[in-house]
Amino acid sequence: MFNLTNQLNHEQPQIMHIDLNSAFASIEQQAHPSLRHRPIGITNRLSKNCCLIALSYEAKQQGVKVGMGLQEVKTIIPNIIVLESDPPKYHYVYQQLLRIMQYYSPKVKMKSIDEGIIDFHNTPTMLRHQALTNIAFNIKQAVKNQIGHYITVNIGIAPNQFLAKLASSLHKPDGLDIIDYNNLISTYKQLQLTDLPGIAKHYTARLNAVQIYRPLDFLQASSQTLKNLVFKSIIGEDWYQRLRGYEVDDVTTQLGQIGRQWVLDRPTNQTNKLNSYLQFLCQTTGIKMRYKNVDARGILVWLIFTNHEHWLKRKMFKSSFFSDHDIYTKALYVFNQRPNLTIQTIGITCYQLQKTSRNQLSLLDQINQTNNLTSAIDTINHQYGNFQITTANTLKVQDKIKQKIPFGSIEYFDLLLEANS
Repeated sequence: MFNLTNQLNHEQPQIMHIDLNSAFASIEQQAHPSLRHRPIGITNRLSKNCCLIALSYEAKQQGVKVGMGLQEVKTIIPNIIVLESDPPKYHYVYQQLLRIMQYYSPKVKMKSIDEGIIDFHNTPTMLRHQALTNIAFNIKQAVKNQIGHYITVNIGIAPNQFLAKLASSLHKPDGLDIIDYNNLISTYKQLQLTDLPGIAKHYTARLNAVQIYRPLDFLQASSQTLKNLVFKSIIGEDWYQRLRGYEVDDVTTQLGQIGRQWVLDRPTNQTNKLNSYLQFLCQTTGIKMRYKNVDARGILVWLIFTNHEHWLKRKMFKSSFFSDHDIYTKALYVFNQRPNLTIQTIGITCYQLQKTSRNQLSLLDQINQTNNLTSAIDTINHQYGNFQITTANTLKVQDKIKQKIPFGSIEYFDLLLEANS
């Protein structure tokens, strides 16, 4: 065990992971005192077949889990209160939490709407002399003072992002824990594999296949075992380092695809209605693409029918595209090849993304005209609100396709904030 201890990262913890407890549900309980201490669930769209994207602690304590359907939940908690998500509330809390975190360090990374990381390396001198535990307590108090006294946060402190997130999960709700080389081994001894961030049932089965049953077994495994037998890639080396407290997750991932989907309130196979939905999804996808400064070369359209069958078809194009019109035209070409069945869910994905060249003047007037027109429309919609200028075909579905909360990701959350400011 002595040699294993020497392999750990002995750096003083400089990473803090902050996680709002049962964020959406707690925000609603903060806004509505009558909901406090009661089991509540949040869904993006209230219907008899909806699923819950967030739960209060009172609901979780009775065995309900995020992702369950409403009908199943009601067999466990008949009196559960279910609310539709309220984006403006969550926008506000997100902005306040980000502002509180940025007070302590310029290096803040939000991992989702309700959790983020503060990197205290190279922070101002006045903060460097404060114990991170003191800063953590200050953040907890700032959340209560500036967001709401019913809101609590879990905070974990560690030498890398992985261990900081693990530390933040140890004592929910309202916990504060530190993991470093002094207690890392004893912490692993108390946990199961599925307690580790990123290790779900699939990876647990792989680990069990090579006699790794507990986190301490995982820590003791060689990098060769993890690379060659478990993960069968360089990911195994990342886990070898990550488990020991070394940072391997402070990287920017490459954007692979952008898309949008929607579950229809009333399934249909009527072409005019479906085309309206498709065009609206293409427009919102186009906004995302231009926000990320990328063009696409591939289109994928996928459908789920009321008989539960799935259909998808993709097509690559010789030249890249970015405008709403081009996305819709190409998606419609693929969509028109679908079976003649009643559609429950429709989705579109643009892929084979590349950095845009729209800022460069083209030799072709048609391309310049498309660039200029798209840019002008985006500018007006940004200034006065999304879809102030839009196609007539999408007007009848705008009130049906609501803004969904990007649960688990903030990739486009700043775009949503701009649209609602």
